[in-house]
Amino acid sequence: MSVTLGNSVRVLFQGDSITDAGRDRDDDSSLGNGYVSLIAENLAAATPARRVLNRGIGGNRVADLRARWQRDTLDLAPDLLSVMVGINDTWRRYDEGDVTTVEEYAQDYRVILGQARDAGARLVLVEPFLVPVDDAQWAWREDLDPRIHAVRRLAAEFDAALLAADGLLNQAAREAGSAEAIARDGVHLTPAGHACLAAAWLDLVGARAATVSV
Repeated sequence: MSVTLGNSVRVLFQGDSITDAGRDRDDDSSLGNGYVSLIAENLAAATPARRVLNRGIGGNRVADLRARWQRDTLDLAPDLLSVMVGINDTWRRYDEGDVTTVEEYAQDYRVILGQARDAGARLVLVEPFLVPVDDAQWAWREDLDPRIHAVRRLAAEFDAALLAADGLLNQAAREAGSAEAIARDGVHLTPAGHACLAAAWLDLVGARAATVSV
């Protein structure tokens, strides 16, 4: 599916800490200092009237998005909605023994996407990703890879644009010479990682007006 930005006036980003990127949650206009901010700067160069909103919250899993979906998504009535969630569903299994099954993950994700689609939003799904920085993190792939496959199936089911972030960022790490150059702990992106993701997102929706740099 090819989703173009077109005449979208309100673009909303949802997800976890990678999307949150240190935004001020007391300021509805705050975009953080990550890929969302870079995308907004690029979009503003072409269409200043377009509004970009960020409602990512660090630590969120898909069930957390579902719990706040009405307030933080549907009530904002986005024309274009971009969602990236899933790495915390994997991470909590390994650091806290708190398991979200892939079936539960896919079901919650399907519910929120259905609600957004029914409200008229066009969808961009960004795969969860992992750029392993040590041997222990390679074991996470057993849990994460099925979630990535679930997101790909949901993108097809909901006719959403899909950003294949996992392969993109792992390739960027190989080109940079180290995983830490892209994701300092395997998950949280460096400025270079955020720039890579922002450029790919803009290319996906046909909206890049200039080179994305940090």
